[in-house]
Amino acid sequence: MNYFLTYAVYVLILSVLMGVSTWKLFKKMGYNPLLAFVPFYNYFIILKETKHPKWWAILSYMPIVGPIMMSVFHIYLMKKFGKHLFQHQLLTVILPFIYMATVNYSKDVELEDEAANELFMMDEEKNEKKKDSFIGSITFAVVFATIIHVFVTQPFGIPTGSMERTLLVGDFLFVNKWSYGYRLPMRPVSIPFLQGTIFDAGEKGNPKDDPKSYVDGIKLPYARILQFNKPQKNDVVVFNYPQDSVHTAIDRKDPYVKRCVAVAGDTFEMRAGRLFVNGKPETVLGDQEVQHAYTVNTGSQLDIPGLYNTYGFLPVREMQNEKSGGFVYLFQGLTDKTAKEIKTLPGVLSMEENIYPKDSATISYKLNADKTAYTKSIDTTQSTFPINKPWNQDWYGPLKIPKKGDVVTIDKESLPMYQWVISKYEHNTLENKNGKIFINGKETNQYTIQQDYYMMIGDNRDASLDARFFGFVPEENIVGKPMFTWMSVQGVFSDASSTYQAPKKIRWDRMFKATNTGDANKASYWWVAAMILILFFGWEYFMKLFAKKKTEDDL
Repeated sequence: MNYFLTYAVYVLILSVLMGVSTWKLFKKMGYNPLLAFVPFYNYFIILKETKHPKWWAILSYMPIVGPIMMSVFHIYLMKKFGKHLFQHQLLTVILPFIYMATVNYSKDVELEDEAANELFMMDEEKNEKKKDSFIGSITFAVVFATIIHVFVTQPFGIPTGSMERTLLVGDFLFVNKWSYGYRLPMRPVSIPFLQGTIFDAGEKGNPKDDPKSYVDGIKLPYARILQFNKPQKNDVVVFNYPQDSVHTAIDRKDPYVKRCVAVAGDTFEMRAGRLFVNGKPETVLGDQEVQHAYTVNTGSQLDIPGLYNTYGFLPVREMQNEKSGGFVYLFQGLTDKTAKEIKTLPGVLSMEENIYPKDSATISYKLNADKTAYTKSIDTTQSTFPINKPWNQDWYGPLKIPKKGDVVTIDKESLPMYQWVISKYEHNTLENKNGKIFINGKETNQYTIQQDYYMMIGDNRDASLDARFFGFVPEENIVGKPMFTWMSVQGVFSDASSTYQAPKKIRWDRMFKATNTGDANKASYWWVAAMILILFFGWEYFMKLFAKKKTEDDL
């Protein structure tokens, strides 16, 4: 169903519930009872009668923000009819339409005389009113932050080194949600600021049994508005992990950040660890630093902490060679420049880039617990995509990226490549019966692609779980483009694969720097941060000054 039609149905249902549970209360306030059923205007009346800004009514049915604002407006209405106690407010939030209906249909409910109440108000009641005002201010601050988070920009942290050294572990970014058109929220009822789950409640590290931060039963279809641009080659892009098995909601799947190296219609290939698109070597931008894994043999122990002072954190596994008495260092990723410099260090005997042999597939297996025994199956998340090709992360492809409108052949050979596209991303039923392919119940050997797809690869080529493993990224999974790094802290995330850990420090030189320009000298946004702080505190000061002057004029 169309997004806006589904949204209208939800608004209609909520409006009917609102009307049925409050129409008598509207009548007591002097309004036509039918106005309780009118979307937006019903909350406009409540705000008008309770002396709150009437424009807040616009927020009442907005996804994610709406449920919060509705609860606030319902509390305002209940207070209008004398329901001030904490238990009244709690019932209004937890069972809104049921509790409001009990008040609505009770015989003794009456409007409060606010003027009389204020005249005879005790000190304790005045303090309680001040507390309500403070809570209201906090609530509105949360709502404002939620609006920014949901509809404008979202903060995003870098916990792994897949984009080193372009983006560093411990970089915290702001992502522009409008870069490729705004993707409308698909789960309108959810807890603000939480992505998928609330906390780790069950088996440690297994999110499948954790409570979700959203109501999965209330859903809206995928839709994107004001899409003037699509991801281009070399864009750094934030997207939702396609093969996330925990969350069915696309916008609730884990967010990933990679570089878009190939767009729909392109042909992607890796040759001996080097990336090619449409048969040509990749174009490396000014702010892009591609890394590869290296093995270093030394006659003596390297000063790794000293290297960190020069190059920053370099994840490395140190092992002693028992035969020679020297050391072996497995560097997770080094740029060509850094590798060249490390090769000249005293004590280095040999240095070799780690490249998988050609025609050797990377296939990982996992153990599945059965009632009687353990069974082994292919772990598709850690195996190269598709699993029937003799490819690995260094020798991969050529692979053509699906484009909307492409007609592809579906057979035993191509099915592993397109099965997720057909069944998961484009929501068709797919069956393989005795070698025959059925899509939506009909036998076929062709399929027409319904949306564009992209190839997202990490700049740290040998330490990146990317499209070489999880396959094509659908357009509907695209979130946006990182704008700038607002905070960068080295050592905030540990690396279990490294013998040495990064010392904790704030990387001041990376803060408020643009992250997606392609230029080596990145623009600084310190002035934006300073302006926001000046406006925030200056506005508060100006408003207090204005209120003081108005009070003096009135006297």
